[in-house]
Amino acid sequence: MDSPAPAYLQRVVTDGSDRMEWMRARSRGITATDVAKLSTPRSIDTTAWEKLHGSSFSGNAYTRHGTAREPEIAAWVLREHGISPSRALFHAEFDRRHLATPDGLAEREGGSLELAEIKTTNKAWRSIPRGYLRQIWWQQYVLGAERTLMVWERHEDFVPVGDPECRWVDRDENEIARLVDLAGRLIDTLIARTA
Repeated sequence: MDSPAPAYLQRVVTDGSDRMEWMRARSRGITATDVAKLSTPRSIDTTAWEKLHGSSFSGNAYTRHGTAREPEIAAWVLREHGISPSRALFHAEFDRRHLATPDGLAEREGGSLELAEIKTTNKAWRSIPRGYLRQIWWQQYVLGAERTLMVWERHEDFVPVGDPECRWVDRDENEIARLVDLAGRLIDTLIARTA
């Protein structure tokens, strides 16, 4: 008899192979990208407006570079850390509106999950930017993961400099609780503006 799929796999909204379906599904909930922006009451209003009306930002040379480099960096993450690339969109266990698409996912012995988040940057980091930490903690909450490998590749004029750098980020229940609260306020704001 087959064993049941792990709980997180039962929460896949879309596998990410159809970009339009993935975008549509993301628009119906609060994603890690949305939560990364939430830090003040004003940021809740701004994010709500963007979710209802769309963002004027459609990408630039930096985002195009990041998109082009992500498969190469993901291959490095798989080779060095055993975390497979992922494009799947997941919903949280207790709220289907809470969504996340980690860049990488590995189920370890005993069933614990480890995620990867991949970025490119033209700056040297002394620490992980706060918005990226919010994104990571949200993904951990949605998937039930214990830690995330934050991976970044520095470039100069869009030419990679050396190997990617990485650092583990552990789950932080206090930060997650704060983000769930902010996401709830964002959902309330969206409901109020569409009523």
